[in-house]
Amino acid sequence: MNPLERVWAKSPDPGQPRGELLTEHLDAITHALETLRLRVGHVELLPERFWEWAALACLFHDAGKVPQGFQRMVANPSRSHAWGQRHEIYSLGFVDHVLSHLDEDDRRWIGLGVVTHHRPLTGAECRPGHSIAMQRKALPDPAAIVESFGPVDAHTADALAVWLAHRAQAPAPDPVDETVLARATHRLLTDIMNEWAKESPDDDAGLHAVLLQGAVTLSDHVASAHVPLLTEHALTGQYPTRLRDSLPGPLFAHQNAAQRVEGHLLLRAPTGKGKTEASLLWALTQIRQLNATVGGQPRLFYTLPYLASINAMAERLGEGLDDPGLERIGVTHSKAAGYHLNRALSDEQDDESTPIEHAERAVAKANASRLFRELLRVTTPYQLMRAALAGTTHSSTLIDSANSVFVFDELHAYDSRRLGIMLAMMGLWVRLGGRIGVVSATLPDALARLIENAIDAPLTEVAPPQGRAWPVRHRLHLDDSHLTCETTAKAITRSLEEGRSVLVVANNVADAQSIYAALKATALNLHGEDAAILLHARFRNRDRAAIEKRILGRYASGKEHRPGLVVTTQVVEVSLDLDFDVLHTSAAPLEALIQRFGRVNRLGKRAAPAPVTVHRPCYAPRTGDKDEYADKVYEAAPTRQGWELLERHDGHTLDEQLFTGWLNEIYASPWGDAWREAVQEKSTEFSESFLGFDPPFDDSRDLEKAFDKMFDGIEGILSGDVQVYREALKEGVDRKNRGAGKLLAAGYLLPLPNYARGLARWDHRLGLLVVDATEEDGYSTETGLEPIQRDGRSVYQPGEIL
Repeated sequence: MNPLERVWAKSPDPGQPRGELLTEHLDAITHALETLRLRVGHVELLPERFWEWAALACLFHDAGKVPQGFQRMVANPSRSHAWGQRHEIYSLGFVDHVLSHLDEDDRRWIGLGVVTHHRPLTGAECRPGHSIAMQRKALPDPAAIVESFGPVDAHTADALAVWLAHRAQAPAPDPVDETVLARATHRLLTDIMNEWAKESPDDDAGLHAVLLQGAVTLSDHVASAHVPLLTEHALTGQYPTRLRDSLPGPLFAHQNAAQRVEGHLLLRAPTGKGKTEASLLWALTQIRQLNATVGGQPRLFYTLPYLASINAMAERLGEGLDDPGLERIGVTHSKAAGYHLNRALSDEQDDESTPIEHAERAVAKANASRLFRELLRVTTPYQLMRAALAGTTHSSTLIDSANSVFVFDELHAYDSRRLGIMLAMMGLWVRLGGRIGVVSATLPDALARLIENAIDAPLTEVAPPQGRAWPVRHRLHLDDSHLTCETTAKAITRSLEEGRSVLVVANNVADAQSIYAALKATALNLHGEDAAILLHARFRNRDRAAIEKRILGRYASGKEHRPGLVVTTQVVEVSLDLDFDVLHTSAAPLEALIQRFGRVNRLGKRAAPAPVTVHRPCYAPRTGDKDEYADKVYEAAPTRQGWELLERHDGHTLDEQLFTGWLNEIYASPWGDAWREAVQEKSTEFSESFLGFDPPFDDSRDLEKAFDKMFDGIEGILSGDVQVYREALKEGVDRKNRGAGKLLAAGYLLPLPNYARGLARWDHRLGLLVVDATEEDGYSTETGLEPIQRDGRSVYQPGEIL
C-alpha cells in the first residue's frame, strides 16, 4: 500500500471517515495557485521567476505534516493530542533536499513562501512561540529538530520526497530519514533567518516577499475552503450593448468619452446622469487593455465610502450586469454577511428556511468573497487599504489587487488622515499595474492634483460638453436659527401640511432625537403610519436594517411620491438612494452639504427647484478640546468658510456644476493649504511606515489594531440583550457553524466609537461593550440609544458619541 494514502493534511469533516490526504491538498493548492497566476497575469515589478517560486512554495508548503505527531493530532483533533510544532518549519527540509538542484537563492525564496504561510517570521515577543524566530530558538541544531519533530516514518517521508520531486519535475532525490530532513531543515531555516530576520536585502525585495506570501496564503485558503476562484467576469463585452438597449435614448457624451479613455480617469458628471454606467464602460476598456498587455483577468473593485451605499450598488450592478443572484459579484465589507442575510430574509420568493439556515448560507457567501472568489467586487476603500498590513492575513489582498481596475465613487476630501492613506495605497496599486478611476459630481481640483501626484501619472478628465446646462434641482435658503429651534419646526410643519416629503439632517444624534420628538406626532397625524422615521448611527444592526428598509420603501428614488418626515444624521449622506421634496440641514463642510442636497429632487423631475435650507450650527469645543466644532462634530474653519460662500448664493437656484468651483475656493484658502500639507504628511508617513515592507514579515497584530482604531469603532450591546446574544451564539455552536451563530447575534450589536470604551462596562468574555440599557429603559427600536445613567452619572449622551 502506498504510505501516502495514510497521510492527512486536514482532520475529517463531521461525519466523514477520513481527512483530506496531504497529496490531495498539495494538488489542490497547486491548482489554485495556477488559477491565481492566470487571473493576475504578468506583474512588471516582480522577479522573472516569481510564479515558479510561488508554485513550488505551494507544492511544498505542508510537506512538514508527515511527522507522526501531526498525523496523530489530525486523526484525533483534541487538546490531549496537540502536537505543538510548526509544520511549515519542517517543510523546509523537503524544500532544501528535494530541490537541491536549484541554486541557493531560488531555494531561499521558495522556503520563504513556505515558512511564512501561517506565522510572522519575526516579532510577537509578547506571545511566546508565535513567530518563526521564537520557534527557532528551541531548534539550535539538527539534533533538536530530530527530537522536536520526530518520530518520522522514513518510508513515508521518502515516498513523499519522491512524489514531490515528480510533481516539481525535479531529479529523483536521495533517500531521506529524520537525520537528513533535520539537517536540511536547519540549513534552510538558518539561511532564511540570516537573510530576512532584520531587514529586506534590497529596496524592492520586501514588496516581492509579501506578494509571494500573499500568493501562497491565498492559494492555501482557497484550496482548504474548496471554493474555486472564478475566471469569468461579471462585466463582459456584452455590457455596452445591454446598456444601450436598456436606455430610451443614446448614451451621454461623457459616457462615450469615458469608454474611450485608455488609462486613469477623473469623471465629473451630474447626479442621475449615468456616472456609474460611465465608470463601468471605462472599466471594461481597462480590463480589455490589461488582458491584452499583461494577460490575466483583471479584478474590478468598485469602492464606495459607506456600507449601505455598497449594498445598494451591489443590487444595482446585479441588475445591470444580468446577475441578480450576485453569483459573480462580490460584496466585501465588515458587515457583508449581514447584507446577504438581510437580502435572503427579505426575499419574498424564498423557501421556508430557518434564520440559522439563512445565516449559514450568508456566511458561506461572504466567506467566498473574502477568499477573492469573484472578479468584480463592491467594497469600501478601507477594506482594500488593509493590504498594507501584509502578513498572513492581508498579503493575499495585495497580490489579488495587482493588475486590477479601481473605481472610487465619491472620495471624501476633508478627512486628511484617511485621504492621505488612500493616496499612498493608490500609488502602490498603480506600481502593481492597476488603473485608477475617480467618479464624482464635485471633486475639487486640489484633490485631483493630489491623486495625480500619488500615482505619478495624469488623470484623463471627462465631463459633459462645456456649455451644456447641468440640471437645476435646488434653491438655496440660509437660516440663522439652529435646526432645533421652534421656528424650524414651524417651517417643517408647513411643508408637511402642504403634502411634501421632508428630510431633516442633523449633525449629531441628540439634535436628531430632539427634532423627531417635536415633529413625530404632526407627521403621523397628517400622513399616517410610517410618515415619521428617525435614523442615526446608534441603533442595533437589526433595527437599523429595518428602518432603512422602511425609508427606502417610502422615499426611494423613482418611487411614487409620498409625503412624510425623515430625521437623520450624516449617515444619510452617501448611504441610501432617496428622493425628497424639501431639505432642512445643519451647516457642515461643503462636501457633506452637497451630499445632503443630493437626497432632494434627486432625479430633477420636480416642477420647480426643491428648497434646501441650511441652518447655522452651534460652535463649541468638544470635551477636553479647546478648538471649536460645528455642533461638536465638524471643524469650524471649513464649515464657516462654506457658510460665507453660501451667503453669496442665498435665495438662488443651484446646479452641481457650481459645486466644484465652490470647493476649489475652499481648498484654495489658508485652511485648504493646511489641509493639503496634512494630507501629504499623512500619505508620506503611511508610505514610510507601512509600504516599505521592511522588514516584510514582522508580526503585524499591533499595527492591525492601530489601523482598526483609525477606521472602525467598537461594537456594544444592550445589557438587556446579553442573554439573547449568547443564545444566538449557542445556536451556531450547536450546528457546528460558529460563523452563522455570530451573524445572527450581530443583529443585537450597536456600533460605537473607540472612545466609548470608557463609558460602559467591557465584557471580556463577549469582547463587547455592555451599555446599561434595555428596550424598556434606555433604548427604543424607534429612537435608538437614549441617555444612560450608571452610578448616578451619565455614561452616554446622544450627540456626544458620533
